[in-house]
Amino acid sequence: MPVNKPLPLDFDELLAAEYDYIAQTASQAHEDRARVSSFYLIAVGSLLAAMFGTQLFDPGFYSRAVNLMFSGLFILLTLLATSTILQLARLRAAWYESALAMNQLKDFMVSQNEKLAKAFRWTANTLPPRYKTASVSYYQAVEVAVIGGLMFGAAMLFLQQAFLRIGPLNWILSALSGLLIIYFQLSIYKRSLS
Repeated sequence: MPVNKPLPLDFDELLAAEYDYIAQTASQAHEDRARVSSFYLIAVGSLLAAMFGTQLFDPGFYSRAVNLMFSGLFILLTLLATSTILQLARLRAAWYESALAMNQLKDFMVSQNEKLAKAFRWTANTLPPRYKTASVSYYQAVEVAVIGGLMFGAAMLFLQQAFLRIGPLNWILSALSGLLIIYFQLSIYKRSLS
């Protein structure tokens, strides 16, 4: 279509509806991201509350079976952290795709009416990268990864406590395994977005 010729009214309505849909999908990705990380934090908090409640009422309760059970629960929470990291990455990617679609639509509108170029601050050229360390999504992934690392470190400590006497080396091994999980989960997040 020539640049000078106005678009039919129904075409403008179609563009407006498409733009509205894209904006809603971007907004939904933000809302879902908050729900996903909140769910993980609630799951971790519930387990820790149950564990500390048990310890307060019966300090001698930690038998080998209980240590193994807590180790298993903490490993489950570590796996849940990995799942949450993957969901956060997918929601960031969904937001990014929505932003790309919105910018493509804006580029088309500008090609039809050059005056619109001044109305849009964000363009395809100014869109932040999919993987951005200075973003809320990344900070949420770091938060989940750190908690996941703590959960894995606790799992390793309970596992060792089920079979060995706990000493400084056991604490060091548990801390190192937790740090390794943090690195692993953040690597998964980066790979999912790169």
